[in-house]
Amino acid sequence: MPANTLQDDAAGVRAIYEQAAKALRAGRVEEAESLCRQALPACHNEPNIMCLLGELSLRRRQPQEAQTWYGKVLGKVPDYPRALEGMGLALLADGRPREAVAFLSKAVEAVPQRSATRFALARALAEAGRRAESEAAVREGFELNPRKAALARAEEAQLQGRMQDAEKILRKTLAEDPDNPRALRMLGTIALEANRFKAARRMLERAVELDPAFVMGWNDLANFHMKQDRYDEALDMVRRALELDPKMAHSHVMRGNILNKAQRHEESLAAYEAALEISPLNPGALAGMGHVLKTVGRQQESIEAYRSCIRAHPHFGEAYWSLANLKTFEFEDGEVEVMERMVADPQLADEPKVNFYLSLGKHYENCRDYDRAFENYRQGNELRRGHETYDPIQTEVIHDRIIDMFDREFFEQREGWGDPDPSPILIVGLPRSGSTLIEQILASHSMVEGTMELPDLARTITELSKSSPGNTEYPEAVEPLDAEGARALGRRYLQATMRYRTPLPRFIDKMPNNFASIGFLHLILPNARVINARRHPLDSCLGSYKQLFFKGQSFTYDQFELGDYYLQYQRMMDHWNDVLPGKVLDVHYEDMVADQEAQTRRILEYLGLPWEDQCLRFYETERAINTASSEQVRQPIYTKAVHFWRNYEHHLGELIETLEPLLRELPPEEQPDSMRK
Repeated sequence: MPANTLQDDAAGVRAIYEQAAKALRAGRVEEAESLCRQALPACHNEPNIMCLLGELSLRRRQPQEAQTWYGKVLGKVPDYPRALEGMGLALLADGRPREAVAFLSKAVEAVPQRSATRFALARALAEAGRRAESEAAVREGFELNPRKAALARAEEAQLQGRMQDAEKILRKTLAEDPDNPRALRMLGTIALEANRFKAARRMLERAVELDPAFVMGWNDLANFHMKQDRYDEALDMVRRALELDPKMAHSHVMRGNILNKAQRHEESLAAYEAALEISPLNPGALAGMGHVLKTVGRQQESIEAYRSCIRAHPHFGEAYWSLANLKTFEFEDGEVEVMERMVADPQLADEPKVNFYLSLGKHYENCRDYDRAFENYRQGNELRRGHETYDPIQTEVIHDRIIDMFDREFFEQREGWGDPDPSPILIVGLPRSGSTLIEQILASHSMVEGTMELPDLARTITELSKSSPGNTEYPEAVEPLDAEGARALGRRYLQATMRYRTPLPRFIDKMPNNFASIGFLHLILPNARVINARRHPLDSCLGSYKQLFFKGQSFTYDQFELGDYYLQYQRMMDHWNDVLPGKVLDVHYEDMVADQEAQTRRILEYLGLPWEDQCLRFYETERAINTASSEQVRQPIYTKAVHFWRNYEHHLGELIETLEPLLRELPPEEQPDSMRK
């Protein structure tokens, strides 16, 4: 509408305002600002247009400009509630909470039933040091807005790990208000953490559909796609978040996380640096930088990043564990004192406390105080086990079904099926059994691409189950497959892994849990090679017990469950050796460290690869390594980890009892003392 027709045209002014407000709600910030500024010459007396410009300034993190707009409104209408609240928020964003309190108090008086104004006043009072008044304002705000109170209770439950309580609150909220984007987003994040991906996607997409300017909603969608390894989609989602609010550090951290997982390490570091320019002490950015620098072998810089994080955030347990997880790192006395205080704090949540317990375990282990080390490992594992879901019976049942399906007759009837491509080399086994060492040796060969622990074989199995007649579950879902179907699945796996690979003729998939899927692998890729990384059962299990895994491996936090899982692993490997003789090459960690050259020659011969001396100097190979052993395999082979379990033998009674059938088969000198008495 031309400016001259807007003069004294209330309907035209209202139309411009509503159009701009709608654009802002949809996240089209530039369009909203353009509309307001175009209309301003003819609408300079319209307070809502200027208030909207103030809100746009706050959105761009320009509080002083916002104060100018709100000041113009208050100069004409001193008690205008929207401008009073806006000025208070602008002063708060400008680091002037005491002045903000004065404006927000007036806004509360003007609109006593508006809960959002009371919450803003509560924040200003808190930052001004007036805690009691702030808490009172929060209570009043919750009384005015019971749904917001419910969301606050759900958020608290979620932060404390009480996911069932949080989910119950959120479902009740959504039953009363189905289009509440905040509740949808929170419930979506809970579903995502539980790996209920379909439900998570539905709720998160609905949240941003209802509120297109919902920055955290877009970030959570980015996280959803990242967890599915759909990196392009994840980056697109985080781009939307950054377009809405380029000054939100969390969005830059999320972008850094995505790029790191996509193996784009330099870009990831740049994203974390962008976050730190906005928020110099951001824990996610500092820890993220530490992770990337560790992965690419810049250890000292990694340590500096983690230490910057713990200096700024002493309660951030993840950074302490990240330092401990370097394996070659030593804590300073002051850092140990902080960790001891943290585990003694009854108010500290379980997640950071677990990090502190296991970090202390590693510290006291380095000091050779094994009793004190184990007590910290034990307490950390007990806490973590309470937040994990694992059923040993379910593991045994699925292994029974796999063994029943993939018998000798099955493979005899399907001889020659699958894609003949010989490029995959799978390294399987249990965690902490030497698989990273084998991977690093092979990745030092000029014909072998070292990738990472790839999720693609498991996803191929999941897709097979979803597409099978009647959604038949695996392993029964393989029964109806024909030769072409098996070949197609092999090609699908190879295609999916291309995003991690270069044109080298061979590549490594080091997902340890693939040991149960060797029969399926042989069906779809009969020429793929499998190396089973083995270690003394007690060293293998103890190594897992001392390790804090980011995700999965939920069987590792209890001695009985850990030992029982090892028995199931051995049972599966015995089955594959029986029905597919020669398919799997066992490589024992103890043999590798005793005679690396002989074992390396044995592996290369099995793989049909020519000898290369560089494989003996694997520690010189520069590559990104994502696993817990990253720093250990950047040094020559050492033997001090062999039979390390003896330092903890009198603490491992339950594990030894569970593993006794296997331990009895070992030479007497490798058995626990308790079994030789």
